[in-house]
Amino acid sequence: MKKNTLSRKAGALMAAGIISAGILSGCGKKEEPAAGTDAASSASSASTAPLVRDGAYIRLPASSPLRKTITVAPVAELSIERAISVPGTIEADAARLIKVVPPVSGRIVQLNKRLGDTVKAGDALFSLDSADLASAYSDAGKAQAALNLSKRNLQRQRDLADAEIAARKDLEQAESDYAQAVSEADRAKSRLSQLGASLGGGSGRTYQLRSPISGKVIELTGSQGGFWNDTNAPLMTVADLSTVWLAASIQEKDLPLVFIGQSAKIAVNAFEGESFEGKVRYIGDVLDPDTRTVKVRIAIDNQSSRFKPGMFAKVVFSGQAHAAPAVPASALVQNGFNTRVFVEKSPWVYEPRIVKTGAQAGNNVEILSGLKAGEKIVAKDGVLLND
Repeated sequence: MKKNTLSRKAGALMAAGIISAGILSGCGKKEEPAAGTDAASSASSASTAPLVRDGAYIRLPASSPLRKTITVAPVAELSIERAISVPGTIEADAARLIKVVPPVSGRIVQLNKRLGDTVKAGDALFSLDSADLASAYSDAGKAQAALNLSKRNLQRQRDLADAEIAARKDLEQAESDYAQAVSEADRAKSRLSQLGASLGGGSGRTYQLRSPISGKVIELTGSQGGFWNDTNAPLMTVADLSTVWLAASIQEKDLPLVFIGQSAKIAVNAFEGESFEGKVRYIGDVLDPDTRTVKVRIAIDNQSSRFKPGMFAKVVFSGQAHAAPAVPASALVQNGFNTRVFVEKSPWVYEPRIVKTGAQAGNNVEILSGLKAGEKIVAKDGVLLND
């Protein structure tokens, strides 16, 4: 009896040990997931992502919200004009502008034309009381008197030489004196002619300067009664502003696109909302080494006198039209230093492609390389596909 009791106790202890070992073993071991759980999780994540990268392509899953956002359109072929837009300045035509510089000094006794007055060619501009003019008349008179005297002396010496009374050297001296007198008289007459006077026209001190061109007095630096002694400074400026220039500087790279007779649209800062037409009349022959630009001038009709020299303006040179693929500006996405678009390869599958852009025509941009007309691209909100 006692033996059986011990045997039952030993069996109970052994069973308890086995159960404890099993419990401890279960606590130290991680539960293994069921086969295929990771694959299912990945598939679920991909189905909820807005876009999925598949090699070089971008795919939009069926549940992607981007499907309702982006817009796809074909690449159009448009007639593109590569316009050049540069700032410019209104200038007076140098061939129709005269800075009136008095050739003699003197006191201004009368201003016949004042600032803003209209002038016709030949009109008197101002008068000077000039001692220089009186001196020029005096020199011309003396030269003419000396010429008359030398002429009479030459004739006398010739008569004496014919009668073999005078020496040959006296005749030669008379001929030399006469030649010098002719030269001096011509010089004095030329001086008077340069001043707009003549030997028989008077001998006074009043010098009157007349306008060589028609136009308007746009600058006046002297005043009546004042003394003008600087024969290198303009007292008055007369300009014909019926035609003015718009001067613009064209960059070296754009020179092949500019030509004589080319049309240009001009927007003057002073006349907001208005545009004017002009033609290229002059293209400079020398490149500015500092700015790498060439001066271009456009003639503008200014019969209305609206354009004032010194005004700022913007000029757009129209280029020659050519057919080229074009895309909306909203289709272009900047990625670092590159510009790219997203090309549709199949429904909801797109390929990023780098393109080179050209001129802009309205809301469209010319594509120089990277696309062909007819290809479908993301025309709007393509930036959402950009990485």
